[in-house]
Formats: sequence, structure tokens, C-alpha cells
Amino acid sequence: MVAREYNVAILGATGAVGTRLIAQLAESKVPVKHLKLLASPRSAGKKLLFKGETVTVEATTPESFNDVDLVLASGGGAVSHQFAPEAVKRGAVVVDNSSYWRMHDDVPLVVPEVNEAALNNHHGIIANPNCSTTQMVVALEPIRRAYGLRRVIVSTYQAASGAGQSALEELKTQTDAYNRGEEMVANILPVKGAAKHYPLAYNLLPQIDVFEADGYTHEEWKMIHETKKIMFGDKNSKAVKVTGTAVRVPVPIGHGETVYFETDDHAGATTEGIQKALSQAAGVVLEDDPKSQLYPQPIHAEGKRETFVGRVRPDLESDDAFHMWVVSDNLLKGAAWNTVQIAERLVALDLVRVPKNAINRFETL
Repeated sequence: MVAREYNVAILGATGAVGTRLIAQLAESKVPVKHLKLLASPRSAGKKLLFKGETVTVEATTPESFNDVDLVLASGGGAVSHQFAPEAVKRGAVVVDNSSYWRMHDDVPLVVPEVNEAALNNHHGIIANPNCSTTQMVVALEPIRRAYGLRRVIVSTYQAASGAGQSALEELKTQTDAYNRGEEMVANILPVKGAAKHYPLAYNLLPQIDVFEADGYTHEEWKMIHETKKIMFGDKNSKAVKVTGTAVRVPVPIGHGETVYFETDDHAGATTEGIQKALSQAAGVVLEDDPKSQLYPQPIHAEGKRETFVGRVRPDLESDDAFHMWVVSDNLLKGAAWNTVQIAERLVALDLVRVPKNAINRFETL
């Protein structure tokens, strides 16, 4: 029997995540028959390499998805809103990186190490979580399985690239200006379109995304509700309490997070037990030896698919509570690799197909 090959499209192929999607797909187990690269009209005509072959970028239209089996999308929320239903209508399964579909009840939000089984219930669109959520749940899931989980408090240290290629370039420009003693110009962060912009170079910005009415930023809101949906199947689950503070830091690539977590009462959790669970978990690398100053750092995580965990220690004031430090490449595990990893699992589980009753499910949204 000849193994099936798939026609794959990458939507948003020329962006920071899109170019990494191409590279990760080339190294993956997804058998690609034909690759189509899609982007905005201004990027049409660009030429990119896939497995040594030149592929010309095309402008995205609804017809772009004719005869496509699988779409890996990283074109932003408005683009995914417009084109993901068009792809599904034409029989393609979409794995989407934007935030648009994540909270939709009919769209599984998937991190393969945590909730692969959710793929069985897809209706044509699968959402890739927020990058900061992804690395946190990868680290928390082996602990939850071993000892239960009742509360999480996270503080993030998020890289400039999490705001896109333009934010990363602006950080570099600001750094050069600062080092020359010139004024740092800010046009992007903390949020595009906001009334005020602040430089990130040599600075910290305690705002990622817009502020909600309750004083939390939307990034913080996403981490709370995405964690609940991924780990417990319900974005409003009461099974775990989650809160956090998200901060943008002047690091190019690689998010860091301090995570405080409480295990179930009388679960018998110990630092050593948690370290063992992490060391045996898929997708996790334990780097935790204070005596030799071994702990995760963004500069070492860049370009790697794994989530790195260290500084595991008990809370000295609360029983059954612990702290850990979590680092991952936000453009890989937080975006491109997790997307391709989902695609690998869809192929392995023979789920690269749109259920017949789902063809029109997303058309009116």
C-alpha cells in the first residue's frame, strides 16, 4: 500500500512564523506532495526554498485552497477569519496560529503533549494556542498528571518577536539608537494602533495586547482561558484557578515564565518528584542544577523545539505549592513547530479530512 501524500498550503508564508513553518515542515514527518505558499498581494512573486526547491509565493484568494488537503496558517486573525472557512469549504483541514478561532467552542485548541485526543473532534479547524500558554501547559501537564493542579500564577517575560517581525526590527533599531546616544523611536509596542508607544530597548513593558475592563491585558486573559480549555476542555473551567501578569522584555527570541503552582491537597508532591515527572515528559528538557548554575535561558532555547524547565523549588510559605522557570522559543514551540507537530499527529491519526457535517459550520462566522 502506497502511503498517502498531501497537498499543503502555508498561509502567511513570508512572515516570521511563516518562514519557520516552511523550515519545520521540511524537517517533519508530513509527506508533502505539493506545497503552496500564500501571502498578501504585496508579497506575491517572492521566491522561497522548500527542501531545496524554489516555490513562488502566491496572493491568497478563496480559490487558492482548491485541491489542498492541509493548511498551516499564520496570517493573523483577520486573514484566518476570512480564509479558514474558505479552505474548510473546499475540503482542507486548517491548523491556525492566530487568536481568532481559539475560543470557538467547535475548534479544538491543541498542544500535542497535553491534549492530542482533542484532535479527534475537529470540524476542519484546529487552533494553535498563544505562545506563552503553550510552553506553560507543556511544563504543567506532567505535574498535573502526577499530582493534580489547583492553582497557577504566572509572570511572563516575553520576547519582542512575539509581537511580530516589525517589533523585532524596531527593538534592534532602538538598541542601536540608544548606544549612539540618540532618541529611541517607538511606533509599535506595546500595541499597534494604541494612543501611546514606548521603546522596548533597555526597558520593560507591562502591557501585551489591549487592556480589558477588569485591568488585565488581553494577553493575560488568553493565558487564563486557553490554559483551562487545553488542560480541562473548558475555557471557563473551575477545575483550576489561573492568573498572571504578562511583560514584554528586550529579548529577541525566547519567552521566559516564572510559574507558581499549587498541587492537589495531600498529593505528596516533592521537588524531586516534580523534577522526575518533568524529566520523563515528552517535549520537556529539565535544566535544573543550582549548584552548577544550570537553568534555562532564552539564548540557549532559540532554534530548539523543546520546552526547558528549571529552578523547581517548593514555596516556603505554602504547603503543596512550588515554583519553576520555563523557557521556550516562542516562534517554534510557541508557533511554527507546534503547528507542524499538530499536522504530524493529524497525519498519523488519519484525521486530515473535514467531516461532512462540518463543511458549512464556519461560513457565517
